[in-house]
Amino acid sequence: MTIRTILVDDEKLAIQGLQLRLEAFPDVEVIGTCANGREAIRMIKTEKPDLVFLDIQMPGFDGFSVVKGVMEIEPPLFVFVTAYQEHAIRAFEANAVNYLMKPVEEGKLADTVERVRQRLAEKRSAEEAEKLKDVLAEVSPESLEEITANEDEVTARFEKMINIKDRGQIFRVDVDTIEHVEAAGDYMCIYTGDNSLILRETMKDLERRLDPRNFQRVHRSTIVNLDLVRQVKPHTNGECFLVLESGAEVKVSRSYRDVVARFVH
Repeated sequence: MTIRTILVDDEKLAIQGLQLRLEAFPDVEVIGTCANGREAIRMIKTEKPDLVFLDIQMPGFDGFSVVKGVMEIEPPLFVFVTAYQEHAIRAFEANAVNYLMKPVEEGKLADTVERVRQRLAEKRSAEEAEKLKDVLAEVSPESLEEITANEDEVTARFEKMINIKDRGQIFRVDVDTIEHVEAAGDYMCIYTGDNSLILRETMKDLERRLDPRNFQRVHRSTIVNLDLVRQVKPHTNGECFLVLESGAEVKVSRSYRDVVARFVH
C-alpha cells in the first residue's frame, strides 16, 4: 500500500529535511511539495493525496486555513509540523493524525507513519464493509438491518481516542496503542509502547470507555490490551505474567485466571 504524500512548508530547507527523513519509509511516496497554503489547497484538490505534512505558520493561508479549504472534498490525513508548541490543542481539534515539532525526530516520525498506516487500513476496511453492505441491501435486506443495529450499538458504546491532560499538555491517545493501565488512587497510569501518561479518572469509569473485547482486568488495579499480549509466563500459586509487545510484564492474579484461558487453544 503506497501512501501518496504532499509536503507543505514555506521553508525550503524544512521540506528538504522532511523529504530526506521520509525516504526511510518505502511505502511513503512524496508526490508533490508546496510553499504556501493556497498552492497546497489546489494541489490537494487536484492530486487527492492520502497524507499531507502541513506547516502551521505560513504567509497568507496558514495550516488550519488549508484544512478548512479542502473540507468540501474527502480530505486526506493531516500531520502538522511546526516550531510552535502552543498550536498543539488546535491541531488535535482539527483531528490531525499527529503533531510534530521541528526539527522532526526520527522516532516520532516513525510513530506517526505507523499511525497513518493504521488509519488508512481502517478507512479501506470500512470502504470494503460498505461495499458488502450494498450487496446485502440488494440480496438480503433483513441481514443488513441486523448487522447495522449490532455495529451501531458497539461503536457508540466505546471510544477510539482518549484525551489525556498531562504535564500541561493535551495528548490524544489512540486506544489501540494502549498496552496496559494501572490504577493509583483516583489516577490512572496509561502505558503505550513508548510512553506513559497520567489520567485523572477512576478505574471503574475508564473501564466503561474501553471495549471489553480488547481490554480486560487482570488484577484489581490493572487493565491489559489483550491484542498486545505476546507471551504468557506461568508463576507460582496459580498466578502468571503477561508479556506485552513492548516487553513489559504484567502480573495476572488468581482471581482473573479466566482471562489467560483465552490464549490457550
